[in-house]
Amino acid sequence: MKVLVLGAGQLARMMALAGAPLNLRISAYDVNTDAIVHPLTQHQLGTGLAGAIADADVITAEFEHIPLPVLEQCQQSGKFLPGSKAIQAGGDRRLEKALLERCNVASASYRVINNEADFKQAIASLGLPLVFKSALAGYDGKGQWRLKDPAQAQAVWQQMADFLAADSKQAIVAEQFIGFNRELSLVGARAASGEVKVYPLTENHHVNGVLSVSLARPVSKPLQQQAEQMFTAIANGLNYVGVLAIEFFDVSGNLLVNEIAPRVHNSGHWTQQGADVCQFENQLRAVTGLPLGNTELLRPTLMINILGEDTVPEAILSMPGLHLHWYGKDKRPGRKMGHINLSANSPAELKARFAKLIDLLPSAAFPELEQMLSQLND
Repeated sequence: MKVLVLGAGQLARMMALAGAPLNLRISAYDVNTDAIVHPLTQHQLGTGLAGAIADADVITAEFEHIPLPVLEQCQQSGKFLPGSKAIQAGGDRRLEKALLERCNVASASYRVINNEADFKQAIASLGLPLVFKSALAGYDGKGQWRLKDPAQAQAVWQQMADFLAADSKQAIVAEQFIGFNRELSLVGARAASGEVKVYPLTENHHVNGVLSVSLARPVSKPLQQQAEQMFTAIANGLNYVGVLAIEFFDVSGNLLVNEIAPRVHNSGHWTQQGADVCQFENQLRAVTGLPLGNTELLRPTLMINILGEDTVPEAILSMPGLHLHWYGKDKRPGRKMGHINLSANSPAELKARFAKLIDLLPSAAFPELEQMLSQLND
């Protein structure tokens, strides 16, 4: 079976790796160049979306910020899963918030801002502090502003006004600031039949707004059940087919949705070594109609992003339970170049291995890992 992935980055690459044992042929469409490429070699296979659609048995996506004409063309083919509605909801915070309300899933109170009157009304109705997020194209901490002090309101508004003036399609979503205990995410898959399987909740740690470490280990059953219920409500609300990720704020045991990602997700990379069937394989199983695979946690596992570096000490490869994944990218500051998965038989053993790994990694390239280690309980 032939699968066309919209997007030609590392997620398409890892889907291709997961699909090969299932005899699935994966190609990727670069929305920026109109080229069809092999996800692993980046060798160009052709050009033109129409021909790629005709050649594919099914179409899916590795990211949500896809031009609307591309989404519409794929949707019209009848081959696109999870479909343009789901992709657009993940790429536009206005649609995302409306979806959460329809599904009766808790998230931070919000207002949509298109002008200064909206801005003032958001402050009046929601109070301070507030977080402001661009409706479109914001990720990894980009396109965001914070307001704590009323005296700074005019300066913050001027920055946002300039932002809005540059793009007539943009808006800004104001959200109440949530004082959370930790950030969690849930990655799961839904089949066309409605069957849902989810991985365990994952604890996420960020540096400068970018995911640095994701940790998967046994979690409390009530919290897992709460997350699964919210996942199922959203997935069913979208009639979703494929892998979906939901980011949460944990507020003293109550979960609030931060955002959704209608695709395989960075915080689910640990599944390559910590689960029986990884998120990339389950994405392909779902969209091609194959049975969903086991999502249970096999062993505690954490993932470390490699940002802006194209080498790591070779000595880390001698560590038990360690797997290195490179993306084949050219080096660029802050760019996601690869990741490290580290597994162990128990949370205590994982913490000990994490400490040894930190000693081997250059601290300048992997900031705040020591601080994250101190937050892990055995």
